[in-house]
Amino acid sequence: MARKPRVRLKLGEILVRQKLISNEQLEQSLSLARGSGRRLGESIVEAGFCTDVQIAEGLAEQFEMEYVSLAESEHVSDIDLEAAPADLIRKHLVLPAGKHNGRMKIIVHDPMDLELLDLLRFRLNMEVDTVIAPRSAIKAYIDEQMGGGQEVSNESLVTESIDVTVDRSVDASVDIGGGGEDDAPIVRLSTKIIEEAVRGRASDIHIEPMADRVMLRYRIDGSCHVRDNLPKRMQAALLARMKLLAGVNIAERRVPQDGRIKMRIDDSQVDFRVSCCPAYHGESVVLRILRPDSARIGLTALGFEQDHLDVFNKIIRRPNGIFLVTGPTGSGKTTTLYSALDTLNQPNRKIITAEDPIEYSFAGINQCQVNDSIGLTFPSILRSMLRQAPNVILIGEIRDREVADIAIQAALTGHLVFSTLHTNDAPSAITRLIDMGVKPYLAASSIQAIMAQRLVRILCDNCKRLAESIDPKMLKLIDVSEEEAQGKIMEGVGCPKCNGVGFRGRQAIFEFMVMTTEIREMAFERAPVSEIRQSAIRNGMRDLLGDGRTKILKGITTPGEVAKFAQSDTLLGANIDVE
Repeated sequence: MARKPRVRLKLGEILVRQKLISNEQLEQSLSLARGSGRRLGESIVEAGFCTDVQIAEGLAEQFEMEYVSLAESEHVSDIDLEAAPADLIRKHLVLPAGKHNGRMKIIVHDPMDLELLDLLRFRLNMEVDTVIAPRSAIKAYIDEQMGGGQEVSNESLVTESIDVTVDRSVDASVDIGGGGEDDAPIVRLSTKIIEEAVRGRASDIHIEPMADRVMLRYRIDGSCHVRDNLPKRMQAALLARMKLLAGVNIAERRVPQDGRIKMRIDDSQVDFRVSCCPAYHGESVVLRILRPDSARIGLTALGFEQDHLDVFNKIIRRPNGIFLVTGPTGSGKTTTLYSALDTLNQPNRKIITAEDPIEYSFAGINQCQVNDSIGLTFPSILRSMLRQAPNVILIGEIRDREVADIAIQAALTGHLVFSTLHTNDAPSAITRLIDMGVKPYLAASSIQAIMAQRLVRILCDNCKRLAESIDPKMLKLIDVSEEEAQGKIMEGVGCPKCNGVGFRGRQAIFEFMVMTTEIREMAFERAPVSEIRQSAIRNGMRDLLGDGRTKILKGITTPGEVAKFAQSDTLLGANIDVE
């Protein structure tokens, strides 16, 4: 039976219960907070109903945190201002108070600032444990120890790139560096952001305007980390600079735009796919980092177990048929297919691709970019492809019946076709195609194999160790017995190499369904997905959970990572946190 969550009292309720404020004062403070956009505690202090000490004690009770009095020497003695960057301490009013077991204790005044916690983890390269103290006490300690009255730097990226003493609105036409002025402050800032993200193994850079700041986030191993909160005055120039680099119209802010950036970083050419999308507080810009070597890492490094790898190599060397890779956006489908093309890319094979967009450029492969605005669509490219006598065709995605019919026609006329499809598992791909309008007998006869995949984070080799304790419910969730798990389940401690998160890199878990005579007959008869799945498992298919379980018992990843994407039906509906 799922455990009922404990009901957490609100701050106002705690203060009223302690008779520090009345209900009328609470309502007045709530109205003040709504009107000013401040926290309730700040509004209560501003109204003079409580001191910030009482607010901090109330927050400590609300969030079950330790309260620290900086007037007591035992707490002050643990503070080490050298353990964190000075800009973090001054800007966010935090105090580092010692390390234990690879985690740092941080004194904060606002436990609800989750973005700050992400920023602290990223900048300190370790997990943090927070305790609470009054804001005024933290500020007084910082002023006393570090000197008061000095201008607080905005963030490390800003202080290293821009002269923050210039207090004016940034004029994009002057500062974006359009005339090749590499010394322009916004040029240095944008270059530093891009270089740092690439060197930090990020896959995406998110520049997101907020009401009072510009939030900068990096996506690393599939998870977003807040890197900086840039001043709002830099928004126009920074966005204009990124759009200028991407080759899109910097004056157009009303409609989405897509562009590309090519930049040499550390003797390597790196491509960026740039997306600009209008949002409430300004354009949100995302740079997808496309490393040319990521599609050539080799099939083994993708995460294939040996039996899957053997079947995969046989399928991609067949003379004809369709090979589908399925999964949600960001599951590594394109990388898997590019790795297959890299394996097949020989002078005796002609390979043509139709992509939207082209992510990686390959020598020896004919790659076609879809451009709907001029009529260069998937169907038109594919019809032209078939007249080019290719051996192998890659279709970026089967989106509708027209594309599906052309892909099937190509497969039935002697071509090997690779493509992707958005379905949750491998058996669902057949019914998805039939739902598009593809005739069942054509789907059954043309498809050779379907592979579903997901990306899971893998443990850092530098700091992983045997898990000290394992949640029995989590083991049931991944269908592993306690006897099987004994001495095999690993966990990441966190170290500088992995930025303190315990994971470094990702691999895929796979579900490989080869079309058998039985499955073809079931597809022809429009059998339910559940029956097709049961048939595939009887014929040796290992599902996503089974492949993930193999990687868990090998110490490659953790039960929580696999449980995010594949779970046993044993505890369906149980209240288990897999984050």
